[in-house]
Amino acid sequence: MRTTRIVGAVAGIAVAGLALTACAGDEPGASDENPWTVATDVTIEGSPTFDSIQSAGKVVVGVKEDQPGLGYLDAATNVRSGFDVDIARWIAASLGYDEADIDFQAIPSANREQAIINGDIDYYVGTYSITDARKEQISFAGPYFITGQGLLVGADNDTITGLESLTADDTVCSATGSTSIQRIKDQTPSQTKEYDTYSACVEDLKNDQVDAVTTDEAILIGYAAQEPDKLKVVGDVFSEERYGVGIPKGDTALQQFINDMFTNGGDVWQAIFDKNLGASGVSATQPEVDPVG
Repeated sequence: MRTTRIVGAVAGIAVAGLALTACAGDEPGASDENPWTVATDVTIEGSPTFDSIQSAGKVVVGVKEDQPGLGYLDAATNVRSGFDVDIARWIAASLGYDEADIDFQAIPSANREQAIINGDIDYYVGTYSITDARKEQISFAGPYFITGQGLLVGADNDTITGLESLTADDTVCSATGSTSIQRIKDQTPSQTKEYDTYSACVEDLKNDQVDAVTTDEAILIGYAAQEPDKLKVVGDVFSEERYGVGIPKGDTALQQFINDMFTNGGDVWQAIFDKNLGASGVSATQPEVDPVG
């Protein structure tokens, strides 16, 4: 089975729903279903975001819902699952809010910064790569996960073998506003096609409307695991993508709070990883967070 070589990256992601049995950590009070507990009497001095959450009595979280194993919404059951979704739940619980108090909002990649700036969401957890350009508009807590960009092609495609094999005759698809599509534009002669969701790109790939789909390899393996007779991941990763939690710019109090949660919650992080991605048989290391400021 294919493996990624970046610490914290994932290979062989389980199809959504396959690895939903939780592996509760040793945290006192952790349930059989979740490895975290809902905190009480939480205070975060100097955080306007936390003040807004308290005033509203709920947490509004931006997520993805078309990424198996990471951020996925089952249309039949209306159940959300995935590593990123559980990270979002863990943050909410640490702030003092349980599942009933979370309002999940699916936000396309191109609209993430604006949704945070506008105050439409309190924070965003959804394969959100930390970049200098984005940090001009928002702040990030974390990183909480590291992976790299890859390529998804048809199972019978032996021509595209990696980034260097892409030509001007190839069309590569990814999400509008993503770092992945910009890298293809900057580093290859390929034509590009963009959608709000990666799932739309995958449908085009299966229908021979594009030649490859690109995004973080962790996401692509999830799609390949669903339909291995139609899709495969090829080549080596060609970037380092550091996933962070997007928060309003300058809210250093909330940034520090979430970073402390990650730093002190290794058992919970590992349980979340095992619950959603552990069925792949691949181990992962929780990355160190960046300094606040």
